[in-house]
Order: sequence, then structure tokens, then C-alpha cells
Amino acid sequence: MIGVTAESTPLRDASEVADFARRCFQPATSDRVGVELEFLVFDRAEPARHVALAEVEGSLPALLPGGSRVTFEPGGQLELSGPAGPLPAALAALADDMAAVRAGLRASGLVLGGVGLDPVRPARRQLNRPRYDAMAAFLGRPYGALMMCSTASIQVNLDLGAQPATRWERAHALGPVLLAAFANSPLSGGRPCGWMSGRQAVWNNLDPSRTALVPAGGDPAADWAEYLLDARLMLVREDEERYRPVRDGSTFRDWLERGRSGNGRGEGERPPTAEDLAYHATTLFPPVRPRGWLEIRYLDAQHPAAWPVCVAVTHALISDDRAADAAMAAVEPYLEPPEGARDQETGAQVWERAARCGLADPVLRRAAETCFRAALEALPRLGAEPGLVAEVAAFADRHVTTGRSPATDLMEPGPTGTPWLEGPNEGWL
Repeated sequence: MIGVTAESTPLRDASEVADFARRCFQPATSDRVGVELEFLVFDRAEPARHVALAEVEGSLPALLPGGSRVTFEPGGQLELSGPAGPLPAALAALADDMAAVRAGLRASGLVLGGVGLDPVRPARRQLNRPRYDAMAAFLGRPYGALMMCSTASIQVNLDLGAQPATRWERAHALGPVLLAAFANSPLSGGRPCGWMSGRQAVWNNLDPSRTALVPAGGDPAADWAEYLLDARLMLVREDEERYRPVRDGSTFRDWLERGRSGNGRGEGERPPTAEDLAYHATTLFPPVRPRGWLEIRYLDAQHPAAWPVCVAVTHALISDDRAADAAMAAVEPYLEPPEGARDQETGAQVWERAARCGLADPVLRRAAETCFRAALEALPRLGAEPGLVAEVAAFADRHVTTGRSPATDLMEPGPTGTPWLEGPNEGWL
């Protein structure tokens, strides 16, 4: 997928921020899927031990057959970014790479944890790069450290299609039901944390100017421009090796106005450039982020064998018009509560309820049942193999129909007491 490029010329005014935001929403004729999988890595024999990055790196194959890129998050989480393509090709390439990675780790006694929040280990940073140092100083403890070191997600990247505003709306409207359906992080410190998606609870406690929903004003590009301007500056990049943390609470709008006025006081002594704006955008983490495509960022990591279901359902409901129409109708009860209802929820409250309750919430469960039926009908149109369709149907039977998010399984220990680790004979061990 091709993102938004930037130059090092100083920005004149907020109109250039608006131009940047509009480029983030360019229509696309393609309909590709890109997937980024994050996983916490554990020692199978000693799950409470932090596994050093060198151990993980030494266990990985030199080359991956599907062409995925391997990177690591600050706490040592392993990330696989597969090549974008049509749904069947994207899933097949990443599945091949996942099989190779799992085999390499297994030979070293290491396993991937199928969970969105580390259930037993305290946050510990393993990467000390300048960007991460600045990020840690800005976000603070405990939630900044937890986000950086103890969380894992599935990020689904989708082309914007011919009508970017439509897919943008769908990605937000369907967020609570997808978050609930794939909620998979109920444990922290070895016990239940009170949320089906504890990972989302961590994000809820970070700087809201960069993690809250992008407000919906009717024009996604204009809304994104305002979000960019009003988000606090996390850091200013001086060069590839130097990052200056910003601690005065100023926003990008403040920096831009200081640059225009020639007032060099505060953290941003020089005027911001187009390159600064593009980098600032990478430090913002709303649930849906536009990058020239849509980044769906609100999904917990799943068991290493179950991630294709999450990707397939998300893609079908946002990209297939017939499935999306059915899904959007199904989520109307929480989008638009009945007129005269005594307690009108805000959008943020619906997302919080989804993270806290998962599919135990009856409104979300009913919506999820309709959404999964629509996805199952759409997947053959999107080229999905029968095996994948069967996996989605099995997930729906196990979790959606019963109102049991995957998180519920994690709170019911198996023979080893660690159901969030992959096992050779059981789906959860």
C-alpha cells in the first residue's frame, strides 16, 4: 500500500495540514488487504519469564516464504507485516510465514501468546531507541509502559475504495461490535482485570488527544485535519538519531502558530515542516487511522491459528457493500438509541461497554450475529477458500451465538493453567 509522502519545507498555515489530510483519503480502485500481526512471545516452560529479543531473533528463519517483514515492538512483541493483496493471497502469504515463525520458535521452546495483553508479566522495555525513549517519557506509567511493552493487536489495513468516506464511516460504526467479538485480553497480573479487552482499557487511559476517536463532523478529511492540529506534540525529530520530547502540553496547532508568528518560545523553536507533520501523524493512535488506506487498530491479538477469521470478517464487513449494508443496519441500536431513551450513550461509552463486556452485552451480541451472517455470505464473493469460510462459521458458533468473546476462554484455565499459550494438541493450553 502506498502512503502519504512529505517534504522538509516549512508549513505556511493550517491549509497545508488540510491538504495533507485530504491526501490520506484518496480513492482507490484496488481492494487489497494488508495485515500486521503482533504477538507476545513466551517461554513455554516458564511463561512468567521475559524472553530476550536475542532469543527470539535467533529462533526465526533467515527468510520467510511469504515475504512478510519482521519487526519488534518496545517490549519485545514480535510483529509480522504481510504483503498487501487480495484477501486470499494476503492470507496465504502471511499464513506461510506464520507457520515458519511458529516452527522456529517451537524448536527453541518458545511460543506465541494468543492474547492482547500480557496476562502475567510486568511491563519491561527491551528496545531503547530514541523514539521509544521520548514516547515513554511522554506517556508515563503505568499505562504508557503497558501499551508499549505489554499489548498485542491485529491491525487490518484496507484500501479506501471508490468512496473513502463510506468505508471510514463503516470502520467506526462497526468498531464496537468487532471489538466485542474479538475481545481477547481479560487478564493482567495473573488475574481478571475487569475487562474483556484489557488492551483497549489501557489505550483508554492514554493521552486522549491521540488515542480517542476522530470526531465525526461529516467530512473525514476535515475531521482528520482538526485531529492532527489539536493532538499534543509527543516529540520533535531533529534527525534520525535525535528526538526531543515535548513536555509543555503544546499541540501541533500551537507549533504551527508559533512558527507563523516567529515566536520561537516553547518546545518547537523552528517552524514545523511537512515532514514534521507526517511524522506527527505516526505518533497518533486513534482506533481508525487514515494513511492513504484505512488502518483498523482496535482488534486484540488472537490465537496464532485464529487470526484469519478476524481479518476476513473485518474486511468483508467494511469492503463488501452488501455485507456492509446488513451490518450497518444491525448496529443501529447502539449508533442511534431509540428516541426518548432515558440514558443516551455517547460514542465513547459504547466503545467502552464493548471493551468491558464483550459479547456478554446482549445488544452487541445480536448485532454480531447479523454481522457474522453477512460476512459468511460475502466471503465467497471475495474469493475466500471454503476452509476459511468454515473457520468463520465455527468461530461464530463458538463465540457469537453463545455470547462468549474469546476472552471468556482465557479465564477458564486448561490443564496447564495457561490457556493463552498455543499448544500442540489443544486450541488453548
